[in-house]
Amino acid sequence: VTKEVLADSREAKGYLKSQNVKNDEQGEEEKSPLPSKPILPGPSVKRLAGVSSILTHLGGKKQKMSTLEKSKMDWDAFKSEEGITEELAIHNRGKDGYVERKNFLERVDHRQFELEKAVRLNNMKR
Repeated sequence: VTKEVLADSREAKGYLKSQNVKNDEQGEEEKSPLPSKPILPGPSVKRLAGVSSILTHLGGKKQKMSTLEKSKMDWDAFKSEEGITEELAIHNRGKDGYVERKNFLERVDHRQFELEKAVRLNNMKR
């Protein structure tokens, strides 16, 4: 069983300290009696760091997200949570799409207006 905690929480610090103590004890047991060079800090030495410091080293500055990008991400997440992605794709395609229906109703309205206009003009001429 694993438990996730914040890197700067008391529980995480206690765990890291216990890991350091275990590593120190194992390191003392594994040392050979032969004299060796002192260990200098370098790229091969592992340093314990929090997730935020790792992300800072990898990415530098955080990327700012625009409102449009955030809205798109939220909408995509909503579609996937609700399972309506396919339904929206089908609905927006062809004659069942909102834009297509609006254009159709506008054309019908314009045609009706033209017919009524022609009738009015004929009545005025009589």
